Amino acid sequence: MEGGAGTSPLSMLIPFVLIFAVFYFIVILPAKKQQKKKEAMIAALKKGDRIVTSGGIYGTVTTVEDQSLLLKVADNVKIRIAKSSVAGPVSGDGAPSTE
Repeated sequence: MEGGAGTSPLSMLIPFVLIFAVFYFIVILPAKKQQKKKEAMIAALKKGDRIVTSGGIYGTVTTVEDQSLLLKVADNVKIRIAKSSVAGPVSGDGAPSTE
């Protein structure tokens, strides 16, 4: 009794390869593109830029450091945040930018 005499191991592997390829092009590739876009936006931040953090804090960049930013959130109130917590730039009217 031979259970799978007509099928080769390669033909059983093909559906898994196809599923991985579809997953890669639908999920992984777009996520990588979005991550690169966010990294470029964070790298381009400079003094005077208005941003919003992922926690919803709006502020103006006063100092850019290696891993953090100093934000002015009110008169005489500055906070230090991690660059990775920046959600995006804010347009002139205070709404988050849709770039």
